Amino acid sequence: MSSAGPTLFLLGASHRTTPLELREKLALTEEKMAAFHGRIGTLPGLREYAVLNTCNRVEFYGVAESPEAIERLQSEFCGFQGFAPEEFARIRKHVAGPEVIHHLLEVSSGLDSQMLGENEIFGQVKSAYASAQQRGTVGPVLNRVFQKAFQAAKHVRTETAITEGQISVANVAVDLALTIFGELSAARVLLVGAGEIGEKTAKAFQSRGAGSLTVASRTLGRAMELATTFGATALPFEHVPAHLAQYDIVVCSTAAPHAVVRTDDAVAAMRKRPALPLFFIDLALPRDVEPGIAELANVFLYNLDDLAKIAEENRAARAAKVSHARTLISGKAEHLWRQVEPQCGGGVSPALVSPALKPSEQV
Repeated sequence: MSSAGPTLFLLGASHRTTPLELREKLALTEEKMAAFHGRIGTLPGLREYAVLNTCNRVEFYGVAESPEAIERLQSEFCGFQGFAPEEFARIRKHVAGPEVIHHLLEVSSGLDSQMLGENEIFGQVKSAYASAQQRGTVGPVLNRVFQKAFQAAKHVRTETAITEGQISVANVAVDLALTIFGELSAARVLLVGAGEIGEKTAKAFQSRGAGSLTVASRTLGRAMELATTFGATALPFEHVPAHLAQYDIVVCSTAAPHAVVRTDDAVAAMRKRPALPLFFIDLALPRDVEPGIAELANVFLYNLDDLAKIAEENRAARAAKVSHARTLISGKAEHLWRQVEPQCGGGVSPALVSPALKPSEQV
């Protein structure tokens, strides 16, 4: 069935319906992202598109000439990732028209995050849009949608103070470590990964009194730079497995396409420190730490979904702010849709559109 005209659509999967082990399979690494753009850049009927790829979601925002074009995009993505199309159909979110704008505003505002009000997502959405601009895959519709969405999200975040408290995965991770150890002055901490999350985690550890920080990165120069900034020590990346026994807390946040800490590494480390617990906090997607490590005696592993459950406790206290934010978003999304509807007012086959989230699934 063909649509009456161009359709603004969203197609993707997120933490809402997709567990960590499946998000891991769907995630696009930097190398994969470049190759995938080459695959879909010439898909017939796909007028505009932008890809939002984070640890919580892979989402395609686009303008398509027909439902068939969206189906081709989905088929291409599943084939590229080696993911069963029927499995993706079960977990996907697929909406069109004004619902796309409403969703983008909730995402940008931090309302659709695993950690309500987290700060990183706004920058991640801006980066996704900037990348699409550089590749020339956005046009008049998405340019307007994203630019106006940024303005609206800034207003919502400021007006409702939904991000109050500097909520971030780094802060939640360090607060978890603080809860476990009581204090961090004597804890020896190894940060594996020196990117944005690694830097924020180092800052959070330091602000909470951590006395011994070591940084490892696949790029030694970056590890040394970050270590210098925080008065820490740099460790060559390839030395991480052999030195695990020296640390009490290991936080991993690399962009590696595979695990960088293996079960055998932890087994060897625990032989040297059998009476001392070893805590792993895995902030990466794909995961940096092999899940089997959690089965070892005196070894504890927390991943992104575990941290989200811990952060869930804060949601009730923020209910009023969430309600206010949703009211603002609804009005702004409706106003923006009226502006772009003349350019993409086409419909989509109802069979392709995911049902709205149930109240229990909402933030």
